[in-house]
Amino acid sequence: MVGLNLIMEAGRGDSLSPPVKQYVQTLLKVNMEEPYGPEEWPAEEKNKRREMVSPDARYIFVKQPCSNSTEILPTDRSNNLLWKGEGDPIVAFVHYRFVVEHEVPALYVYEIQVEQAVQGKGLGKFLMQFLELIARKNGMKAMLLTLQKRNVRALAFYTGKLRFKIAAISPSRWANTLIGAAKSYEILCKTFDPDAKSILEDGN
Repeated sequence: MVGLNLIMEAGRGDSLSPPVKQYVQTLLKVNMEEPYGPEEWPAEEKNKRREMVSPDARYIFVKQPCSNSTEILPTDRSNNLLWKGEGDPIVAFVHYRFVVEHEVPALYVYEIQVEQAVQGKGLGKFLMQFLELIARKNGMKAMLLTLQKRNVRALAFYTGKLRFKIAAISPSRWANTLIGAAKSYEILCKTFDPDAKSILEDGN
């Protein structure tokens, strides 16, 4: 990661403190309201608030040590961070779960959210690579995530730099192409096993 000195902490959805809950909600709104659009976002925001506190939700919080804040970010950007609690400010987070999708054990990336102040420095790529390591270490055969179609930049990031594929279960690959085309999202996957590839990528 270019010019970043950060620390990571693990968390669970059923043990988030009020300041952390507020931060997660705020960063989600800042980053995701535009990709979802005014029609979809209100309902999706409520859904995400329910998801974030589930006992199944696992988190990685990325924090900026207070002692290094002026070294990592210019003062004006450091002062504009979204964190309102005490201690080292959170600047990014990941929400993931272990699931079984079509009989394939997988790590599902529910959220990966990075504040604007630390974007463009390789943090998102690092976090996804770290999640892949977690997936492999826990015997998962694939990674999955859902992405809004209008988020073209993110789609290029996942399919280009990280080599994710549009999954066979994604709406754009449904047999009924008219219904699939009307959906606003894609499901992406990255498989680590031939059987998982056959099911999730090839649709066999």
